[in-house]
Amino acid sequence: MTTVPPSPLQPAYDLVVVGSGGGALTAAALAARAGLSTVVLERTPLIGGTSAYSGGACWLPGSAVQQRAGLPDSTEGARSYLAAVLDNPDLERVEAFLRHAPELVATLEDDVLMDFEWIPFAEYYDAPGRVPMGRSIQPVSIRRDELDPAVTALVRPPVERDRVGGTGRSTLSGGQALIGRLAAMVVRDGGTVATDHHVVAVRRDADGRVTGVVADTPTGTVEVAARRGVVVAAGGYEGSPELRSLHGTPGRAEWTMAPRGTNTGDVIEACAKVGAATDYSGQGWFCPGLAHPDGSGTFTLGFRGGLMVDQTGRRYANECLPYDRFGRIMADAPERIPSWFVFDDREGGRLPAIAMPEGDPAEHLAAGTWVTAGTIADLAQAIGVETAVLTATVDRFNGFAESGVDEDFGRGADEYDTFFAGGQGPNKALTPIDRPPYFAARFVLSDLGTKGGLVTDPAGRVLDAGTGDPIPGLYATSNSVASVFGAAYPAPGAPLGAAMVFASLAVRDLLD
Repeated sequence: MTTVPPSPLQPAYDLVVVGSGGGALTAAALAARAGLSTVVLERTPLIGGTSAYSGGACWLPGSAVQQRAGLPDSTEGARSYLAAVLDNPDLERVEAFLRHAPELVATLEDDVLMDFEWIPFAEYYDAPGRVPMGRSIQPVSIRRDELDPAVTALVRPPVERDRVGGTGRSTLSGGQALIGRLAAMVVRDGGTVATDHHVVAVRRDADGRVTGVVADTPTGTVEVAARRGVVVAAGGYEGSPELRSLHGTPGRAEWTMAPRGTNTGDVIEACAKVGAATDYSGQGWFCPGLAHPDGSGTFTLGFRGGLMVDQTGRRYANECLPYDRFGRIMADAPERIPSWFVFDDREGGRLPAIAMPEGDPAEHLAAGTWVTAGTIADLAQAIGVETAVLTATVDRFNGFAESGVDEDFGRGADEYDTFFAGGQGPNKALTPIDRPPYFAARFVLSDLGTKGGLVTDPAGRVLDAGTGDPIPGLYATSNSVASVFGAAYPAPGAPLGAAMVFASLAVRDLLD
């Protein structure tokens, strides 16, 4: 158990923040900056959760960062884009997000510890208001020694290192930069970060107000009172097989990208027990997941070659679709989980995609999560599909690569399809599979977290299940809430952007 600064936990704070991802630390940083006594309670020994694993992209439209980059971005453009992409949205929450995003970026950049930059990353839908090469931003990378070392020692390492017990890099980038910068702001301004504090209950008094939380620690149970409020930003329920089954959420807990042993929905359930409303219809932020020998799955995107087939040996979607869109198609039919990704030796036996982590091909081959063969016919036998079907699938795909047109699924027609591609033919997203040996990698349905949970209003206040009114003193954001985007994943950084905006709006409300 670590407390930063190293001091005993107090019995009461103005604000108690549950969780330590991008949304949680945004709330804590803004509250501490405003002079509130603030504590962050993190379940694990490390801070950042899935946010620390991420690339750190934040979809925060209309800010000065996009203006500095000369992008054709605006709040109005983002409004048009979301209007086309979202299905039956809560317009008040959407508008709150759009209006506050530029202000939040300006407030954070006003701090010497925060600096954002634009990153080119194509948005996920061809819709009005889309910005060519995207409008997502990210924190600028920063060396560990430029921040409080007590803070940076707690930042969760990149996923490929964390899963094998490794340590972080000397330079914090992407999600680690976001977490490190925000946590440093919290501590500098008098806030406290306490790890190994697993919140298991929420206190609500006779007047209906939430007054604090109960947390399990290695040395016993503690109660922490909240004078102003509690902000829940503790992730979703992706790590709970029981809750996934209860709410009909596709995929499995062992395939999620959440850090192991986290995000089991405990805090959402604790809030529901004191009367909070819930909505699980958004399900999750999905992605195709490269299966690993230990049974886990890893976030995979940016397919540069190859093709995906189901258990019958047939393609079923454009492999270059944005990962959530592909994941949802994968979830539509049982024969698609698992799938097999078929590729050749153009990259020396490496996966022609970005998998975080990819793992060692030799270990994959030894475990059977990858198979290899000298011919497509032999590969079909190795993965248990009909030889004629897989051979026809590959031959048809190779014909599309030669003509430059994917007649089945339109691969290469959208800017996202070609964002990561580098093929040399008439369509750079279509590269033939014709250089033996051939490989097939097992794919499952992974996720970046679930997106169902507490129901909140435009101020980030959690609503009462019985009355529909805000519960005094209880706020929530991040994957602990029913997403403002519903079932859609509009663009890179949408989860972090929404988490941060509603964290900020929650702090603004409790300061009033």
